[in-house]
Amino acid sequence: MRPYESYVYAYPHKTAYRPLDPRPRLKEVWAGERPGALYVHIPFCEMRCGFCNLFTRTGAPEELVTAYLDALERQAEQAREALQETGFATAAFGGGTPTYLSARELTRLFDLTERTMGVDLARLPLSVETSPATATPDRLSVLAERGTSRISIGVQSFVPEEARSAVRPQKRAEVDAALDTIRASGVPVLNIDLIYGIDGQTPRSWLYSLDTALGWRPEELYLYPLYVRPLTGLGKQGRAWDDQRLELYRTGRDHLLAAGYEQVSMRMFRLPGSPGSTGYCCQTDGMVGLGCGARSYTSALHYSFDYAVGARHVRSIIDDYVTRTDFTTANVGFALSPTERRRRHLIQSLLQAEGLSRRLYADQFGTDALADFPLLDSFGEWLTVTDTAVTLTPDGLAYSDAIGPALFSPRVRQLMDGYQAC
Repeated sequence: MRPYESYVYAYPHKTAYRPLDPRPRLKEVWAGERPGALYVHIPFCEMRCGFCNLFTRTGAPEELVTAYLDALERQAEQAREALQETGFATAAFGGGTPTYLSARELTRLFDLTERTMGVDLARLPLSVETSPATATPDRLSVLAERGTSRISIGVQSFVPEEARSAVRPQKRAEVDAALDTIRASGVPVLNIDLIYGIDGQTPRSWLYSLDTALGWRPEELYLYPLYVRPLTGLGKQGRAWDDQRLELYRTGRDHLLAAGYEQVSMRMFRLPGSPGSTGYCCQTDGMVGLGCGARSYTSALHYSFDYAVGARHVRSIIDDYVTRTDFTTANVGFALSPTERRRRHLIQSLLQAEGLSRRLYADQFGTDALADFPLLDSFGEWLTVTDTAVTLTPDGLAYSDAIGPALFSPRVRQLMDGYQAC
């Protein structure tokens, strides 16, 4: 089995979503559901990195940002009316790059979110994504003053040549200044994203980036494999590309474990004792997504707006969003059958280091996961099974990006294969 098939950050993937007919009203969708998480999406960045396939637009003018915040407020008001409760356990501003917004625009984002959704973001674990170019003192001051508890910054590499290879034209001095400013802001949790598999990267240069990041003693580190075509990047060095990424992954994992970090998933490493518990359970709780690139989850339906990666199509979707006045229905999505709910619970649990709680699964569905998914037997060498849990071994975690996709249902795979990328 190849170790790198795809990153499973949600199931089903958005490419399995299709237009809903009829479009259900959100009041019906959320009846009896607990939202759990609040996610606000800002689809703007100062640049698009060479590895990025997120829903984002570069170079948005101020008037478009204003129109987007206007639409976000309209959507939030109508989403709030559809909810029977707003017992949010956690919140996040993602993107894109939320700090593409100016300090004044960020203040408005906090204000409209709190007012329309009836929440005090300072009382929730709140994560906000930023970038080296936009982590400025005035913006970070807003984040800190409004109670942000976690800032995540994508650095990818501290080696300038590697950053350029990943089409990440950042200056090292800018990166250092951003990290210093984040630490000075007093926000409790700093997360740094790094990428392995960049063209020209070696175990030595990878360790240099890791050690440089550790100089800021971040509470969290995410290590992402670079997804590019075979025979490019590391493949030019004469060995199997997958093998090289796997070697770098293991090097990074072992280095962080030796530095005192604990592994939470294939990608996530955290300092023990760091603030991290949110009270949110992704297997059982829903999520309210605001913004044209956000997805929302209930137990029976996942939904969003249209999805695209290409610049022209992204701009068209954003342009449609900012003129929209009716946000009372779910437009594009995937209805989860009882079997798909079980499958999602399994995937979302198994790909975490703590694994699947057999009791939680049984309480939720009245059955045993091992009986429901005999396919798990084929992963025997990568699984540890006890009376209480099913967990991946260290080698199993290394193969998360293969094990996750292998657990997708035939229907989801068919829909993903039939998606027309745009």
